[in-house]
Amino acid sequence: MYRVHAGGTTYTFSSLKELLAKATPPRSGDVLAGVAAKSAAENVAAKMALADVPLKQFLNEAIIPYEQDDVTRLIIDSHDATAFAPVSHMTVGEFRDWLLSEKATPQKVSALAPGLTPEMIAAVSKIMRNQDLVLGAKKAHVITKFRDTIGLPGHMSARLQPNHPTDDKKGIAASMVDGLMYGCGDAVIGINPASDNIGAITDLLVMMDDVIRRFEIPTQSCVLTHVTTTIDAIAKGAPVDLVFQSIGGTEGVNSSFGVTLAHLKEGRDAALSLKRGTVGDNCMYFETGQGSELTYGKHNDIDMTTTEALCYGVARRYDPFMVNNVTGFIGPETHRSNFEMIVSNLQDHFMGKLLGLPMGMAPCYTLHSEITMEGQQIAAELLTAAGANYFMDVYLSIDRMLAYFDTCGHDDQTMREVHGLTPAPEFLDWAISKGIFVRDEDGEVERGPNWGNPKIFCSEEEFERLRKNLPAAYGFESAGPRPTEQVSRAIKANLAAAREAIYAEVTPEKLAGIDFRRLATSAETKADHLSHPDLGAKPSDEAVAELAPEGVDVQIIVSDGLSAEAVHHNIPDLLPALLDGLKEQRITAGKPILAPYGRVKLAEALGDALQPKLIINLIGERPGGDALASRSMSAYIAYRLDDDAKADAVEFSGNPDIRYEYTVISNIYSGGLPPGEAAVQIAERVNQILTTKAAGNRLERAIHDRSHNMRAAAF
Repeated sequence: MYRVHAGGTTYTFSSLKELLAKATPPRSGDVLAGVAAKSAAENVAAKMALADVPLKQFLNEAIIPYEQDDVTRLIIDSHDATAFAPVSHMTVGEFRDWLLSEKATPQKVSALAPGLTPEMIAAVSKIMRNQDLVLGAKKAHVITKFRDTIGLPGHMSARLQPNHPTDDKKGIAASMVDGLMYGCGDAVIGINPASDNIGAITDLLVMMDDVIRRFEIPTQSCVLTHVTTTIDAIAKGAPVDLVFQSIGGTEGVNSSFGVTLAHLKEGRDAALSLKRGTVGDNCMYFETGQGSELTYGKHNDIDMTTTEALCYGVARRYDPFMVNNVTGFIGPETHRSNFEMIVSNLQDHFMGKLLGLPMGMAPCYTLHSEITMEGQQIAAELLTAAGANYFMDVYLSIDRMLAYFDTCGHDDQTMREVHGLTPAPEFLDWAISKGIFVRDEDGEVERGPNWGNPKIFCSEEEFERLRKNLPAAYGFESAGPRPTEQVSRAIKANLAAAREAIYAEVTPEKLAGIDFRRLATSAETKADHLSHPDLGAKPSDEAVAELAPEGVDVQIIVSDGLSAEAVHHNIPDLLPALLDGLKEQRITAGKPILAPYGRVKLAEALGDALQPKLIINLIGERPGGDALASRSMSAYIAYRLDDDAKADAVEFSGNPDIRYEYTVISNIYSGGLPPGEAAVQIAERVNQILTTKAAGNRLERAIHDRSHNMRAAAF
């Protein structure tokens, strides 16, 4: 029991887990999980009680029992008692005061990292105010190296993210030129692929490697695919620099990601064997963000801040080159407002740095939350003051592939100029040689004559051809380090149009007279649907009573998800063509279901009830920047594992509870993958899944192995 008397009331907390949760600054995800304080008074009381807890107590009381969770075991087994000794006598409150005092020098703070547990750092972050978090993190310098050096004091790097809805190489090239000409890309040139196909991923790796070699850029590349896919790519001889993986803070959520600690070690060992680094060998790239454990239902009743800290306990074991925090990416079910996003980002950066991690920050947001670009920029300025190692560079802040909003090259350069920072030293020397930056008479770095000039990489005519393949190309004109007013005006107008699309309702009259079965989910209103995704993943009680097995191969669901306009725009062309494609392959399908206020996981509830071999959920994605992108749809193909397939899936994923495997075809709309072409791809994928009895990464592995065996036999 943890007890405190405050304001005439005695507050009692049954465990460290409860105390940590109740002491967390308010945010929507913890409320949704039912772990948040019930009042502001209880929140303050929990902070008071937490401040009096000895740091040693976190070594005696595990948040998740040792025998139940490999993350807990990793943290406890790797704890360094010698490094912990200087602060082992302190309480959480005393540790906070020490961190903010002149006694806590950068050298002493960095030396503590192996002796601190994630739970200790989560605890101290909860009793700190924003300026405390900025000052505390500023003292922790974490420096990593591969082909350049990031994290040095006085420097701020940028991850260039040239994503494209269909992995179009010309569009990717246009984004790469855009980022490089603004002096971004020193952290990494990293692409989130639209497909997990190993052939397509290898093509992207080769393309980036060619650009880096041709222009002799001291940076590294990465395709942000699953670690097992990257391991396969390395085995095939692909030019892999950094190995990426999204990670979580519990064994359960990592299993949901299809990743184990053994996979991470294997990926790191494979990358190290290539010896592609020139100034160092930090080769892992992890992505985290508050809320993933909650979204997957694997949070073990732990609050989001603490599970995020546990992620960092996993990451530091593998000595990463970079950790990218994308808190704000999920939506209002985890972070609803600017305040929630800003505080969480400051906490995350502080926690990661104190645990010895090279933290890059992406204070991002989606349009179905209440977070705004202004809130994002406030967070970015505070994080720059706190010493973040790097930020993102997404073209004009709009990622049309992932349908979210992040910092751009203009933001990165603005923060560098406001705070007197420069890119990584090796990259800076290269950029000066290109005229992107110059040194003045006093040795200060300024924008050079070629800052923002694509001609240093290609001709004006070639760049014009490339930019035609770049979605949402509002312009490349700058006013100092900022976009011009005309460009900013276009962005704001399109953001407003896209945000409006979220609140549209599905209108059957716009669906070309297609005969659907209607199904109600447990979300009764649009507000419930946006704030409580679990409701959209379950049929209503009345609907459940009417569902029974139907003996078909495939069941198709059409859901608005986060865009009814995506349903109106794509379904009249996509669905009839998809049904014809399935019929041609002699695959039987049930009568399509229209499920307004539906979510991706609704596929599993209907799969359990109707028992087809697989379910196709055609669902509207969150709007991505303008009215056109608000029409984007994805096909989530959920393969229902039978006994034989489940045994293979458990062995492949390491998750004994796995019931469904997913293959995703995304960015379906006229500005990405046209609906007619999508219908063909979906039908082909369905046939592959049913034939191979595998989906997702296991399907990709099976296709790769089959292709390799055929080539070997032919040889």
